[in-house]
Amino acid sequence: MADRIKLAISVLLIGVGIAAFYYFSDQQSLLIRVLGLLAVMAVAVFVALQTSVGQMSWEFMKDARTEVRKVVWPTRKETTQTTLLIFASVVVVGLALWGMDSMLLWAVQLATGQGS
Repeated sequence: MADRIKLAISVLLIGVGIAAFYYFSDQQSLLIRVLGLLAVMAVAVFVALQTSVGQMSWEFMKDARTEVRKVVWPTRKETTQTTLLIFASVVVVGLALWGMDSMLLWAVQLATGQGS
């Protein structure tokens, strides 16, 4: 029950922060409103992290970060070659589809008597 209350407080804080951001749009500068909104969001996240769902989410993010560090990223050369191959494939498929579309259009025009 305490977790639900904390999550409700977090959601309420976010709502109040967004409402205040727009409420003070005529009276305060954008920088002050953005900083205020970020502060309220930080407090809301802090409150949400005190729940079991928040703790599980935080652990998931830490595990995801660990997994991203294990990824073997392609080199610049591999990325360039793959991009060029994909670009060439898209062009070839596009031309093939355009050719088939043109032939079907010609056949339909011939069949319906609209061809010249």
